[in-house]
Amino acid sequence: MTADEHAARFTLLRPLLFTIVYEILGSATESDDVLQESYLRWSTVDLTTVRDTRSYLARLVTRQALNTLRAGARRREDYIGPWLPEPLLIDEQDASADMVLAESVSMAMLVVLETLGPDERVVFVLREVFGFDYDEIAAAVGKSVTTVRQVAHRARGHVQARRRRFEPVDAGAITRITEQFMAATTTGDVDGLLSMLAPDAMFIADSGGKALAARRPVVGAERVARYLLDLFRKSTPDLRIEMVNCNHAPALAVYREGRPAGVYLIEIADGKIATLYAIRNPDKLLTVAVPRRISR
Repeated sequence: MTADEHAARFTLLRPLLFTIVYEILGSATESDDVLQESYLRWSTVDLTTVRDTRSYLARLVTRQALNTLRAGARRREDYIGPWLPEPLLIDEQDASADMVLAESVSMAMLVVLETLGPDERVVFVLREVFGFDYDEIAAAVGKSVTTVRQVAHRARGHVQARRRRFEPVDAGAITRITEQFMAATTTGDVDGLLSMLAPDAMFIADSGGKALAARRPVVGAERVARYLLDLFRKSTPDLRIEMVNCNHAPALAVYREGRPAGVYLIEIADGKIATLYAIRNPDKLLTVAVPRRISR
């Protein structure tokens, strides 16, 4: 087998492998690192011994991602303010009809996954999102099938208990509300903004202490509205705001002097904005302009 064969197999499955790692880590930059390291290991494998390339590579990247997740646990404990996953710019050509995939990379789901332990998160992602068999997952995490079944049951229960269930929102409605939100905040329309916010709306910002942002969640429609209007009132002429598809939903990308300054993702419930996620940490915006292909 040639190096070209290794590259061809890996490239074909890269969207799937990236998606697996991103859902385990919540970081696009760390996912890129894991895939690079995994490819180096893959390039030395005797392909005549590989029966199922998809299963083999999924196992390989999962092990690397799990090591990275465990190593980063302490860093997240010492993180300044709320920790949010990195925003993921979705390739415009990616199909959006796969609702399971769309929900699995949503900011709301990724935030819930952050509450799981490393093993629980990996098992949940591989089983519930990607449909891997228990024996395949057991090989990836280095545990018995019986243990993996128990972990899967526990993780599923935790996610169901912590994931707020909303009625699916039409994509057109999400786009319309996002556009109205952008217009209201940039023009200082307080009444318009309040009409879009749920009474218990929440604003959560991730700055890592490296950008100006609230270090605790802002809760309540009036408080959120005042905070947002004050934030955008400080906008400068060199600020540009555009709508993008992040994590399979419309979002606002803010650029200052041509560089990413923040991404705002909106969660909608019953026609109102329930949660606003703001990623302001510059380290988490390094690759936000790079379109990603995801797959399961």
